[in-house]
Amino acid sequence: MYLLPILGFVVFVLILMGVRIAQEYERGVVFRLGRYHKTKGPGLYLIIPFIDTQIKLDIRTKTVDLEQQETITKDSVTIKVNAVLWFRITDPERAIIKVANYNQAVYQFSVTALRNIIGQNLLDEVLREREQINSTLQKIVDSATEPWGIKIEMVEMKDVEIPESMQRAMAREAEAIREKRARIIKAEAELEASIKLTQGAKQMEGSPIALELRRMQMLSEIGIDNNTTTIVLVPSDFTNAAKSFTEMVNSKPKD
Repeated sequence: MYLLPILGFVVFVLILMGVRIAQEYERGVVFRLGRYHKTKGPGLYLIIPFIDTQIKLDIRTKTVDLEQQETITKDSVTIKVNAVLWFRITDPERAIIKVANYNQAVYQFSVTALRNIIGQNLLDEVLREREQINSTLQKIVDSATEPWGIKIEMVEMKDVEIPESMQRAMAREAEAIREKRARIIKAEAELEASIKLTQGAKQMEGSPIALELRRMQMLSEIGIDNNTTTIVLVPSDFTNAAKSFTEMVNSKPKD
C-alpha cells in the first residue's frame, strides 16, 4: 500500500538529483560509467544520478597574461618580454579528454613559443615587426592547441624591456642618423644655392643694368639694420673705365 508512494518519491528525488542547468556560455561534458557520453547545454538537461558525471566548461574567450620572460635575441641581446593571449574552447569534449589541464597547457606552450620566436629574430625585428611576430606566434600556438579543441584568437606582445646600455647605444645611433640626415640636407641646399648663384652671375654678366640693380638692392638691405658704416657706391662704368685705362697703360711699350 505504501510501496507505490515511496517509489514515486524516490523517482522524484532521483530526477531532482539529475537536473542540471547550463548557462548560455557553458557546456556540460557528461561521462557515463567513466566513458564519454555527450556534451550538453545550454539550458536544462538531465543526467542519471550515480551513473553519470559531468564537467562544466566555460566556452567564452579567456585572457591569459604571459609573465615576463627573459630571453636572448638572434643577435645575442638579452631582453625581457611579456605578452597577452586570448583563447576559447571550441570542442569541450577534446578539451577535457585530450589534455589534463588545458589552462596550464595553453599557458606553458605559449610561454615556450614566445621565447623560441624571440630567439629567432634580431632585436631590430622584435622592435619593428611586432605585428608579424604576433601573427606568427598565434599560428604556432593555435596549431599546437587545435587537437585539444582550443582556438587561439590573438596574441599580443605588451612590453619589450631592453638593457640600459643597449638603450644608450640605440640613442647614439639614432642621433648619428639624424645628424647625417641634417648634413646631407645642408649640403644639398648649399649645392642648389651655388647653382642658382652661378646662373644669376651668368645673367648679370650680360646685363649691366641688372648688376647695378643688384648693387642698389644690397645697399638697401645693409641700411635696414641701422648700421653706422657709410658705403660709397662706385658705378660699374667707372670701374670698367678704370680697368680699361689700366690695361691700356700696361700695354704701351716702354721707352
